[in-house]
Amino acid sequence: MAYVVTDLCNDCKFTSCVAVCPVEAFHEGPDRLFINPETCIDCNACVPECPVDAIFPDYDVPEKYEHNIEENASEAEKYEVIVEVKEPLKGPKCVDPNADQ
Repeated sequence: MAYVVTDLCNDCKFTSCVAVCPVEAFHEGPDRLFINPETCIDCNACVPECPVDAIFPDYDVPEKYEHNIEENASEAEKYEVIVEVKEPLKGPKCVDPNADQ
């Protein structure tokens, strides 16, 4: 099993999840993050850190995001590992959970 970043991360790139990952499984794409399933140790530390609820265990990914399972595996390898928190992207497709606060 591995965790999967779904399309809910598109244009958001909140990175609090990478700070808690003990094995540096996150990779930073241009507009979202990916989890390398070969690196992920299924610790669940990242899930509660995601403010847009974009991370799921691979066996529990909602049907409309199942394509993200393979996408994480293929895309993670293309991008550098990210280990530090950065400013969120908050692009036009991002639903910012703090927007009304």
